[in-house]
Amino acid sequence: MSVTGMRRRAVVGLAALAATAFTAVAVTPDQAEARPKPVDVQLLAINDFHGNLEPPSGSSGTIDGQPAGGAEYLASHLKAMRAAAKNQGKGTVTVAAGDLIGASPLLSAAFHDEPTIEEMNLAGLEFASVGNHEFDEGAAELLRMQRGGCHPVDGCADGTPFGGAKFKYLSANAFKTSTGLPLMQPFGIKIVKGVPIGFIGMTLEGTPNIVSQQGVAGLRFTDEADTANKYAKILRLLGVKSIVVLLHEGGVQNGGGINDCTGFSGPIVDIANRMDPSIDVIVSGHTHAAYNCNINGKLVTSASSFGRLVTQIDLKIDPRTRDVVTASANNVVVTRDVEKDPASTALINRYKTALGPVADRVVGETTAAITKTQENLYQTGVDANGNPTYQTGESPLGNLIADAQLAATDTEQNAVAAFMNPGGVRADLDAGPVTYAEAFTVQPFANNLVTLNLTGAQLYCMLEQQFTVARVLYASSTVNYVVDVNGTTAPAGTPCAGTRVVRGSLTINGTPVTDTATYRVTVNNFLAGGGDGFSVLTGGTNAVTGQIDLDAFTAYLTEKSPVSPPALDRIRTTTEVAAG
Repeated sequence: MSVTGMRRRAVVGLAALAATAFTAVAVTPDQAEARPKPVDVQLLAINDFHGNLEPPSGSSGTIDGQPAGGAEYLASHLKAMRAAAKNQGKGTVTVAAGDLIGASPLLSAAFHDEPTIEEMNLAGLEFASVGNHEFDEGAAELLRMQRGGCHPVDGCADGTPFGGAKFKYLSANAFKTSTGLPLMQPFGIKIVKGVPIGFIGMTLEGTPNIVSQQGVAGLRFTDEADTANKYAKILRLLGVKSIVVLLHEGGVQNGGGINDCTGFSGPIVDIANRMDPSIDVIVSGHTHAAYNCNINGKLVTSASSFGRLVTQIDLKIDPRTRDVVTASANNVVVTRDVEKDPASTALINRYKTALGPVADRVVGETTAAITKTQENLYQTGVDANGNPTYQTGESPLGNLIADAQLAATDTEQNAVAAFMNPGGVRADLDAGPVTYAEAFTVQPFANNLVTLNLTGAQLYCMLEQQFTVARVLYASSTVNYVVDVNGTTAPAGTPCAGTRVVRGSLTINGTPVTDTATYRVTVNNFLAGGGDGFSVLTGGTNAVTGQIDLDAFTAYLTEKSPVSPPALDRIRTTTEVAAG
């Protein structure tokens, strides 16, 4: 090329560069309109499904005034919502915030919750955080849920191979103590419409306090906010700017609707406030509540429980910065007026056939409904709105279960008292015949009974600890004591220092309990390991492990039928005593 030609090309190049620079500064309205528009992404979220393949019954089967739930309907709703989003040019990611399994009805639990994992595969789930109930059968069993394979003891009970979860379980804050490594993959990334979205999965830090010690053996759990911030930083280094946390911890409203955030409180508030601003959305759970909140600039949601709601989250993401521009949510009721998903129906029918007649076997009868409802024990103060607050006390069904556990251990283990944790009573008993499936729904955890020696001083300390951890145990009919409404609740570190239980009022079989005497007491293995914060029970001695709690319950129902609701007269207050 000649020098003249080279000069001519250089002039043309400079002119083009100048034109480009000029247009970059002076943007016309039409050119501004042509800039990339936000990418629309839909998240569909559930939490606390707890193996409810069939529509849950009673109050557990309604929400927002409507019958709701059931895997066949949930799958149909999810598919319809994904199809609608696709027609609108949106991508969809389906996620969950823990407790998909555990504390499940018999149809799922009888097969170690394999049916629920298979149903979640059919429903199109992609990411799920690990809830505390995912640890009910231990870390090895949780890993089997992910990877597949037959149960090491029971095999594949329905006669078909178990392939495991097609979705990814995420567990960022559960670490193996032997290696210091996360038990499972801490986060996942999915590219939707060209933009990457990061999902961090966690359970609550306090999981060891609410799961049997066998279930969390060899594991440690770290702070939720600190862990989320750590992995959010890693995601940002990987170029992921849209970040969602799937956290099995939550809060509760004070009277709001399914899409409200009225008088909101709970652990999630502090956690959200401490999370890095780069985190856009927190899909939460654990409390079985429904809410739709904005906390510290973050969208915080929960879809209640049992598959009765789906949280539909709409994100607008800037394709240049890859960050969320806006986030909004709507809790949608999983109504039962849609066509059932055929694949889900086939799965349920297959497992119902495999379950056989066991579920329908009648184990007893009740003269009236026996509920798990806790009665108010005494007023503790007032809330922010001036309404009285109460410490809940006895429950008809809780008392019945405590009686059954004492009956199972009084002769062979010389037990004189039994105590049951409220969280282990999962459903009511209706009036009339009680089937094995109904009894299982009440007590689905397969905890063993443990009878151990406690001194009178330890018993008083245990009763004081009830008020420290805000969980009043259900006592057998052999136990009576008085609560001082003006007493003090001990700090968490010194439970024996409380003055809620009137000294000298505790009796077993009508005889006052003395500090130095020893008593054989029955609890389940969850409580015996310090579950629900009852650390004093770990100091018991001469522990003997007995039968499964459900077996004790069904045997009691069979022997004592027809069974009536027990009286709520095992705990009295100083006010009641003064009134005579």
